[in-house]
Amino acid sequence: MSDEVLIDQRDGLGLITLNRPRAINALNHPMALAILDALRRWADDDEIRAVVVTGAGERGLCAGGDIVAIYNDAKYTASGANSASARFWRDEYVLNAYIGRYPKPYVVVMDGIVMGGGVGLSGHGSHRIVTERSKVGMPETGIGFAPDVGGTYLLSRAPGEIGTHVALTTARMSAGDAIATGFADYYVPSHQLPALLDALRTAEPEVAIAKFAQPAPPSELLAQRDWIDSCYSADTVEEIVARLRAHPAPAAGRAAAEVLSKSPVALKVTLRSLRNARAATDLESALNEEYRVSVASLDSHDLVEGIRAQVVDKDRTPRWRPATLADVPAAQVDSYFAELGADELNLVAPPARLS
Repeated sequence: MSDEVLIDQRDGLGLITLNRPRAINALNHPMALAILDALRRWADDDEIRAVVVTGAGERGLCAGGDIVAIYNDAKYTASGANSASARFWRDEYVLNAYIGRYPKPYVVVMDGIVMGGGVGLSGHGSHRIVTERSKVGMPETGIGFAPDVGGTYLLSRAPGEIGTHVALTTARMSAGDAIATGFADYYVPSHQLPALLDALRTAEPEVAIAKFAQPAPPSELLAQRDWIDSCYSADTVEEIVARLRAHPAPAAGRAAAEVLSKSPVALKVTLRSLRNARAATDLESALNEEYRVSVASLDSHDLVEGIRAQVVDKDRTPRWRPATLADVPAAQVDSYFAELGADELNLVAPPARLS
């Protein structure tokens, strides 16, 4: 256990608190390993009946992975599967898959900001709670990256083409959106969270949550499925943008501008990843492909440039290379999906249980 993630057990609960509030609890490698170790120990501990995951501070559960460390690795240190970033992703994705198959209730409070790696810690859990303060999203294309941590699996299973819209524009989902798209299960007002966490000490998760859960707020994204589905069902990013620009809905035009501000190569890689994940039979298969894409991204210009512009220099003016969708060669996109040989992640879904 480290001070950056607090791990405790009491009242039959395994308690995990992400404890980097100044960084909105951004996840790093030691934190991921500590969480995975705790979950493995508790899986066979008869005294633990449920796991509860929260984030310290008022700002959010987790703003994502520690992308400054990834920036430094890609720019100054190393790339490839033996780099520090690739080793982090390997263990993080193992953790994501383990959460998705966890044998006990996994209750996660998605209050405030839940982005990128935060979705990996929450979106695959069994009891996912959002509040009126929740802002859930996958912001990767804005930093020259592609959705990972099983995000392609979740996004590709959202109703219609909402997941494609969220991925390409990096749109933030509200509590209502997160529930409607399959990223969350329950809505609990934030002022009720202390009482809910207290109730979990003496009641099973379904019973405790039912005492405080309220009907989900309306989803604005779900209400816009007409133009979202018609525009984002195209086979290429170029055609998606053309449809968005041609659509009379004002929101479609704004979405086109958002898409065009993102990394062209990341957009094309993301669209292919989403379409592949839609055909994946399990989370593990999606994570295996995401790992290939993530490792390849370490060698890309746009990942370093995107993090520089958004987080390091904060000038918000990334200089993408190639600069336009039309200039991205198919071979460049193909390279992100190349097999890694002995360095593959090789996650395998457990065999289905016979009833």
